[in-house]
Amino acid sequence: MGKKRYIPVRIGSRVGSKLVEKLGIRERADKIGLPPGALVHTGEKKDDKVKITVFDYDAKGYEEKVAKSVRAVFHYKKTPSVSWINIDGIHDVEIVKTIGKKFDIHPLILEDILNPYQRPKVEDQDYYIFIVLKMLQYNSESAEIKSEQVSIIVGKNFVISFQETAGWDVFDSVRERIRKGRLCDTGTDYLAYALIDAVVDNYFLILEGIGEKIEDLEEELIGNPTQGTLHKIYGLKKEMIHLRKSVWPLREVISSLGRSESKLIQSKTYIYLRDVYDHTIQVIDAVETFRDMIAGMIEIYLSSISNRLNEVMKVLTIFSTIFIPLTFIVGIYGMNFRYMPELEMPLGYYTLMAFMGVVSFLMLTYFRRKRWL
Repeated sequence: MGKKRYIPVRIGSRVGSKLVEKLGIRERADKIGLPPGALVHTGEKKDDKVKITVFDYDAKGYEEKVAKSVRAVFHYKKTPSVSWINIDGIHDVEIVKTIGKKFDIHPLILEDILNPYQRPKVEDQDYYIFIVLKMLQYNSESAEIKSEQVSIIVGKNFVISFQETAGWDVFDSVRERIRKGRLCDTGTDYLAYALIDAVVDNYFLILEGIGEKIEDLEEELIGNPTQGTLHKIYGLKKEMIHLRKSVWPLREVISSLGRSESKLIQSKTYIYLRDVYDHTIQVIDAVETFRDMIAGMIEIYLSSISNRLNEVMKVLTIFSTIFIPLTFIVGIYGMNFRYMPELEMPLGYYTLMAFMGVVSFLMLTYFRRKRWL
């Protein structure tokens, strides 16, 4: 017997490549063989400059500035006030590595920060809490949901947030509350809650846009469904899978924070965490409801196409049934026999046509009485 030959199989289709890319499988595969904690950015390659903004506040007031370098934020580690350091851009590994070294962040945590395909989770490291969330944006023009990972480090007197790109986030409401002094008497735990709550509240806006699209598709299904309608339904189904993948793990994250015994979370903050947990449950319930509706829309589309085909077949069957006796009569008088009784009748042609019309009329009347028409 010969040796077995193993032929490598490669996924070469565009759909497969997009799916692998969206799930982050290819990027994770690129790190095979590297030691744990190896700092490699596995996301999209970018050349944008990393932007670092700082909000430092206490009961006396606040300070807002854009740091010129990563070293400009080092002293916020020991300030008595609350400092929120927001880093837009994780593609610069050296900046993330420097921040981690200065604020004593474990290399495995930094590895998760540099992986934008990380599943939402929470880790309590005693002197800081690490949280991963998915911030979503709904593009009404392309009808697609874009996700961006937000990593949050909650320390005793500082909160560090890492975002993939600059230019858009859902934290403007938190910034306005800081500017108006509404967070001056709160700690880092409440600031972290405010950031999480802003992300969860934005999910409701995403669901609102999806709900409007579902209503439009339902009207299209009832009116005149086409092949394009089916493509829209399947596109919406993919978006709901993406949304569910982002929201479901968040339930575990908020629940873990609500049960945490960390010294970094004050007792008065737990009620707010329970409130955002309720909001998360509402989002999950809405996602499941929309998924059921989309599954029902696919069934409605298939039933509608089947009913339309049945209507067409019914009409064709009725016409065929009417022409069966007519074809029989025409076939008889189409025979080439010399001696046929009606061939010499002066009004034979008109009589035969009238008889065929009467037969057709009687059959149509019968079909109407049977409600087949």
